[in-house]
Amino acid sequence: MPDRGPRGDRPRLREIFRAFLFVGAASFGGGVVAYQKILLTEKKPWFSVDEFKAMLAISQTMPGLNAVNIAVLAGDRLRGAVGALVAATALLLPGCLFVVGIGLLYLNDPGSAAATWFLVGVAAAATGLLASVTYRLAEGRLLRLNYAAIAVLTFALMSFSGLSLPEVLLIVAPIAIFLNRPGRAGETDAD
Repeated sequence: MPDRGPRGDRPRLREIFRAFLFVGAASFGGGVVAYQKILLTEKKPWFSVDEFKAMLAISQTMPGLNAVNIAVLAGDRLRGAVGALVAATALLLPGCLFVVGIGLLYLNDPGSAAATWFLVGVAAAATGLLASVTYRLAEGRLLRLNYAAIAVLTFALMSFSGLSLPEVLLIVAPIAIFLNRPGRAGETDAD
């Protein structure tokens, strides 16, 4: 177990639980990683933005949901294995309870317009939040032509082509690597 968190503090388990419980409750329907980024780097700056990006990158290579993987990694960095368990449990608890509640509503009234409208509203809010954090994580890179072209191509292929994610990655990844290869015509990542 670490002696302290990455930012020099060591939050209590109950603080980790409350923080991830809030993220799980506030982000039901999507945008969990966006809320985690805000929580872990801004509201409770336990990690730098670069540390968060590293956890996100690691999470994307692991099986399972990125948000749960980030909770496990953050909890482990802050309080060891117990912290990982607390963070993941707290993150998942609100969604589990909410789904059970909505399920009970549908069992009692399968055509409930109120439940349908609520879920549509949650999905719209989550979409907006995800777009906002994606833009913030890009840190101005979308203003560069090659980054913008890759983003637009990925969006178009995922949205309109009917291709699966692995198929889109097989198309886009080589193009992205080629456009961003080191030593390309005097360009650097800082350009």
